[in-house]
Amino acid sequence: MDAPLEGKTITFERTFTVDDVQRYAELSGDDQPRHTEPDEDGRVMVQGLLTATMPTKLGSDREVLAPRMDLRFREPVYRGEQITCYATYDEVVERDDRYAFTWDVVCENDDGETVLEGTDDGIIWKDD
Repeated sequence: MDAPLEGKTITFERTFTVDDVQRYAELSGDDQPRHTEPDEDGRVMVQGLLTATMPTKLGSDREVLAPRMDLRFREPVYRGEQITCYATYDEVVERDDRYAFTWDVVCENDDGETVLEGTDDGIIWKDD
């Protein structure tokens, strides 16, 4: 596992599908009509916490334990939109057995609008 570095940004892109939204609705119980029925423009909104799986994926790829996630949802995400999530290490503290860090998260749609932003604390355990 690479050590986290202050100022380094990592990214992940995803386009949520009909199946993603339906499966999340079944799993979470968040099956409001806005997540199952198209609006007057034919769009179906992705659940906010499904969108929040993007920074979770970035953390999972790095085996992060996140004791705190402070996320703010700025704009809705709709099925079929490509979303890019950026996480930038803000502060990294190395300890004997782990790295403790804070990173800033921004997720944007194709139009460059911020749809989700936040600050998360994380821990990455060092290999033995």
